[in-house]
Amino acid sequence: MTSEAISAGREYALDSNVFVEAKRRYYAFDICPGFWENLLWHQGIGRVSSVDRIKEELERGGDDLTDWINSVMPEACFATTDDADVIRYFGEMVAWVNAQPQFLQEAKAEFAAVADGWLIAYAKAKELVLVTQEIALPEARRRVPIPNVCEAFDVAYVDTFGMLRDFETRFSWQPSA
Repeated sequence: MTSEAISAGREYALDSNVFVEAKRRYYAFDICPGFWENLLWHQGIGRVSSVDRIKEELERGGDDLTDWINSVMPEACFATTDDADVIRYFGEMVAWVNAQPQFLQEAKAEFAAVADGWLIAYAKAKELVLVTQEIALPEARRRVPIPNVCEAFDVAYVDTFGMLRDFETRFSWQPSA
């Protein structure tokens, strides 16, 4: 599902690339602090979350994003994946990936080992919209794109900009002093 299928008031589950790409590229802390304030505000009203395994990925960066995740973003943002429904959906997703002949064995093993499947399972179990910068790649072989699994399991997904549009976010420029 794309952003057209998303209604106002939906809740979102964020992939690590939402944080990483924003920090490295278009919403760096020093360029657009409003992006980070926006995430905090929406997390505070229950519209933004992620999972513990995504936090673990982000903590491996050892940079200012890691510092922000650990000192600013509330721990409550990162839900546990130790949930019966999440575990069940994760198992179903790994089985589905393993049954797809298009994916190389290395891609299947990677999917089972990284946070992606856990995030999709969490979004499915909690009926959240998954936010990722990945795009669906029907012919992918070397890795399992998040949107491919979302489509197979009827999990809505959007990119960062789709989420921000749903939030009706506006960043405005101010001249420097």
